[in-house]
Amino acid sequence: MRRILSIDGGGLKGALPAAFLAEIEEATGKRIVEHFDLTAGTSTGGIIAIGLGLGIPARTILDFYVNEGPAVFRQDQPRRWAAEKIYRAARRVRRAKYAPDRLKNALSAILGAARIGDSATRLLIPAYDSNRRAVHVIKTAHHPRFERDWKLLAVDAALATAAAPTYLPQHMMENFIGLIDGGVWANNPCGLAAVEAAAVLNWNMAETKMLSLGCTETALVLRKSSGLRDTAAIIEVMMQGQSFGAEGTATLLLDHPHSRSAFFRINPVMPEGFAALDDASKIRDLAGLGRGEARTALPTIRREFLGAVAAPFTPCHSDRVAAE
Repeated sequence: MRRILSIDGGGLKGALPAAFLAEIEEATGKRIVEHFDLTAGTSTGGIIAIGLGLGIPARTILDFYVNEGPAVFRQDQPRRWAAEKIYRAARRVRRAKYAPDRLKNALSAILGAARIGDSATRLLIPAYDSNRRAVHVIKTAHHPRFERDWKLLAVDAALATAAAPTYLPQHMMENFIGLIDGGVWANNPCGLAAVEAAAVLNWNMAETKMLSLGCTETALVLRKSSGLRDTAAIIEVMMQGQSFGAEGTATLLLDHPHSRSAFFRINPVMPEGFAALDDASKIRDLAGLGRGEARTALPTIRREFLGAVAAPFTPCHSDRVAAE
């Protein structure tokens, strides 16, 4: 049985899937990275996926959100928050709302000098090359064709997939390729992960299961005649439509639910305006929500995903690593 973990984008709302995984690890005493053959993550989900691949416990990743989130999005000084909020809103009119320095420093502290090739599991991290108008997927060397990405610093990969337009600027890689958030085309990477498993890894999809973790969604219905005042809602509906399409791709390839249960989605529906992707005040609420979802899902997760450990991942470039 092959098992896939997919984690959505959502900024600081990544505290939810991080808390979900932390609760599962603490309740079972098992490491998530040892039980999945492929981990896909976009934006904040990409940060979590990379951390898990490098062997960082889910609780440490959750602590990263709780402890570093407010500072990364400049909400660590409550007395100055009102003025800061006005300044950020004004800045966002012409350029990215935040500079990337604080996020880079926080990621460097947790990921260090590790490279994508140091991952203990296969990784799939979507980004987007807006200069070339092309998708850009950062991958471990789990196929002979994938010769380059394993050399990337994990910090660079994380900054690239999380460079959300209007929030953070394009991230320039060492090779001068500029990348932005993979959420512009694959905020929910479950469909991409299923295609990777079927078409690249050639796995038997009848013996593959997937756990897909979201960062909350809102039950939105657009007005029958929408105008400019509905722009935020329209964007949200577009993102949800993209996500539902990805879920459709994944379930079709996994033949779920027609012949078996193979796709398990955790993504609680919350009231409109519950949490913005840069709202540090909701991090603990999101963490509690994630842990609560994990308590409910624990029997299913234990049964479907935490049996025997995954087969060891041997990257195609392992001989080169030894030589270098």
